[in-house]
Order: sequence, then C-alpha cells, then structure tokens
Amino acid sequence: MWVKWYRRGVLIVLVAFMLLGGSYCFLEWKQGQFEQEVSTSEIDENLVIPGGMPVGLYLETDGVMVLGTEAVEDADGIAKEPARHLVKPGDYIVGVDEKEIGTKKELQAAVAREEASEVVLHLRREEEYLDVKTELVDSEEGKKLGIWVKDNEQGLGTITFLDSQSHFGALGHGIRDTDTNELLEIGDGRLYTTSIQDIQKGKAGDPGGMEGVIVYNNYNILGSIDQNTEEGIYGTVDRIDALFSDQEPVPAAAKKEVHTGDAVIRCAVSGEVEDYRIRITKIDWNAREANKAFVIEVTDEKLLGLTGGIVQGMSGSPILQDGKLVGAVTHVFVQNAARGYGIYIGNMLNHVR
Repeated sequence: MWVKWYRRGVLIVLVAFMLLGGSYCFLEWKQGQFEQEVSTSEIDENLVIPGGMPVGLYLETDGVMVLGTEAVEDADGIAKEPARHLVKPGDYIVGVDEKEIGTKKELQAAVAREEASEVVLHLRREEEYLDVKTELVDSEEGKKLGIWVKDNEQGLGTITFLDSQSHFGALGHGIRDTDTNELLEIGDGRLYTTSIQDIQKGKAGDPGGMEGVIVYNNYNILGSIDQNTEEGIYGTVDRIDALFSDQEPVPAAAKKEVHTGDAVIRCAVSGEVEDYRIRITKIDWNAREANKAFVIEVTDEKLLGLTGGIVQGMSGSPILQDGKLVGAVTHVFVQNAARGYGIYIGNMLNHVR
C-alpha cells in the first residue's frame, strides 16, 4: 500500500514539475519573442528611405505676413503712411476689427468694405498677440492700409527621407521670406510633382540653381506640409509610389557615427536619382546652427560637370556614408560651389518622431 501511494506521489510530483517547468519555459519563450518583437520594432523605426527627388513646394502663411509699410496718396494728393511704426516686418495680420483674416484676399476685402476711417488690426508678433488702431487712407483707388503683405511662398527643393509612417523631411533648413529673412510661420502647405528643366552651374559669387516646372493643381499634389523649421520642412506623403519607387530603406546614422572621409549625396540633377561622390571634410560637434554641422566637398567629376558642385534646389539631398543615411545638404559656399554644409539626420528625424 505504501509503495502504491509512494508511486502515486512520485507521479504527482513529476506531473507538477512538468507543468511548472513547461509554464516556465513557455513564459521564457514568450518573453524572448516579445524582446525580439521590440528589437525588430526598434530596427524598423531606425530605417528610412533616402530621397533625392526634387519637389515643388507651396506654403500658406498662418495669417497675412507684413513685409513693410509705404506712403499712399489720398484723394487730395497728400501722401500718408498711417501704419508706419505700428506694424513691423514679420508681423502677421490675423484679424481686422471683428473679422478673422487668413489670406491677402480676405484682408483686401475687409478693408474695401470698411466704412469707418479707422480699423483695428489684430496682429501676431512672435509669441505675442496685440491690437493696433490705424487710419485708412481714402485714395482714388479705394481705401488702403499702406502695408505690403504676402500670404504664401513657392519654390523647389529636394526630399531627404521617408519614414515608416509616411512622414517626410526635406531641405534641411527652413524657408524664409526673401524680403524680411524671417522664417515663415505656416498654416498649411503642399508638395507637388516637378521636373527639372535647366541647371545654372554654380561659380564663385553665384551659387547657381535648378529650374523646374511646377503645375499647382490637385492632380500634381504629392502630400502635405505641416512644419517649417530651422532644420527643414516636414509633412506627410500621400502618393508614395509617385516619389519612392526603387529606393531601399537604410539605417539612420547616429551623430557619433558620422566621420570625415568619403560619402555620397543622392540627387536628380541629371533627370534621374543618382549617387555622387563627396567627402566630409570637417565636423563641428558644437555647431551653433544645426544645419551647418559639417562641411562637405563634391569630388565627383560628373556632378561638377553638371552643376559645378552644389546649387540652389539641391538642399535636402541625402548624404550617405558607410551604408547609412547620415544627413542632408543644406547650404553652398557662395565663393566655392564645390563645398557646402550638411545637417545630421538625427536633427531632422526629431521633427517626425
């Protein structure tokens, strides 16, 4: 009887051990699987598709940007400049009296409808909102503020990367107003297809540039722009197949992985996206401007023959080194088109993560 119960007890112990051991092994396997999934996710997040393709850019300002003031003649021929010292270049007009303003057309319509001799302009100046009262000039052409304004900016640039969430980065530097040199505060923006028609080669004192044809219609929209920063423009690509067809994803390099020596830039100055040889000649680990973190020099004879080096429109061209995306072209040396600046890819990826 004792032997029988002993055998039964041993069997119970063995079953319990197998159950506990099996559960432990199962938990260990699941933990390993989870860690593998996490590891894979981290790798995937670090992969990006390099760009190099030119795109048309259209940015709408967040409000109507003030460029400056001017004197306007009233109906009696007397020159008046009522807004002088009240508004500043770089201000944004966001309202007139009780009406919200978003475009230059809306501003012009609000002023034209005004019956009073004065209006209150609602302004955004950097982070501050303020109201100013200004006189309207009753000219022969109608009522005027005597203020130069703009509500959009257009141009051409190069895509730097696309991430796994369809977010893109481009240019590597911000878009500034040419009159005030202020970084544009945007409310909306769009990417458009473009084709390069001509290239003006860069030379000492003249950076040259790419000239493209951009048709601003709904058929040519590629995606949206929602950020204009010192480190580039960012948004979402809707028509990925129209931009990224044969490109393979690569890891994004950490800042410490970038080094002086051979590298390539990827761009489409020939009409096709190609890689061209360059050298990273200097790295500034404590650069005051993020988009001037390292210096590059074009060494590829084909690219030098096509463009003379780096030209306007190539900003955003991806820079690859050791099989990784390390950054993007941002500026050209005005006196030496073969040389320019780059930005670390990490600084750009911070805006989409």
